Amino acid sequence: MSTHTTGTREEWLAARLELLKSEKELTRRSDELARRRQELPWVRVDKEYRFDTDEGNATLADLFRGRSQLLVYHYMFGPDYAAGCATCSTIADGFNGFGIHLANHDVTLSAVSRAPFEKIQAYKRRMGWTIPWASSFGNEFNFDFNVSFSEQEQREGSIEYNYARGGHAMDETTQLPDIVIQNAAMCGTDGLTYTRDRPGMSAFALEDGVIYHTYSTYARGLDGLWGMYQWLDRAPKGRNEAELYETDGMWWRRHDEYTKS
Repeated sequence: MSTHTTGTREEWLAARLELLKSEKELTRRSDELARRRQELPWVRVDKEYRFDTDEGNATLADLFRGRSQLLVYHYMFGPDYAAGCATCSTIADGFNGFGIHLANHDVTLSAVSRAPFEKIQAYKRRMGWTIPWASSFGNEFNFDFNVSFSEQEQREGSIEYNYARGGHAMDETTQLPDIVIQNAAMCGTDGLTYTRDRPGMSAFALEDGVIYHTYSTYARGLDGLWGMYQWLDRAPKGRNEAELYETDGMWWRRHDEYTKS
């Protein structure tokens, strides 16, 4: 039985109109933040990167696919994972649908992971995705954009992620949170290996043959790209994470892992 506040239609409308003021303010603030993102200085990318793709060996410029803008989702899929990150999968489930719309705005959306390309292809087939997905296996792309880290950095606690350097040193004696251990298990790896890759997204521009890095975000900065959460935030019980975690162990899974009703 629900213990939530109930009321009349008039009481609901009064509260809704008050909330609407805050929602409109948030929208205006979001528009302002988008403008400020676009005003960030562009940083020239001179380093050469080579990727494995459906079209063969490719440069970073090739990932643009003839367009002037590139959005990269740094998908957590390390070389030693057996499967791609289940959390990243819930984000990537939306890519097929809006990729065509981004292309119409001169934007290419691509995932990039450190896993060997054969693993990426197999997982992509399993998920039924058609999005471009490149392997950065063997190059420094993920490390340079602060989404992958060495075992030494992990042991020293010198990881730089989400614009902060440091954190807790981690080794085999570290007690990792249950949620991390469960996520790692869902990828067929251990917690330390799992956390040497992190999620993020980066934006690039291509002008006159020169590539520029224009923006990156990580961690909760990805919330806006998580279509499922945008819908749940408007549902009566919200994300409902704690209750689902208590009863089911996880509050999301890969789309082919839910119990069929």
